[in-house]
Amino acid sequence: MRVGERGRVVLPADLRKRRDWSEGTVLIAVETDRGVLLTRRDELESLVRGQLVGTDIVSDLMEERRRAAVREDAE
Repeated sequence: MRVGERGRVVLPADLRKRRDWSEGTVLIAVETDRGVLLTRRDELESLVRGQLVGTDIVSDLMEERRRAAVREDAE
């Protein structure tokens, strides 16, 4: 693939077919330390959910806030 005029990239037909990306499919580009991930929103949601399995975000955020409060009180 090559970046063309105005930043356009043409995705190869075989890739579009394998990914079931037809004309009009909305894709999301996610920049990471390792490169750029190009995916549909539902695929991205599934990926993020899979990475969060077993993670208790609320507890993690509460613990982080408790530590910050302790630091603030010490100052």
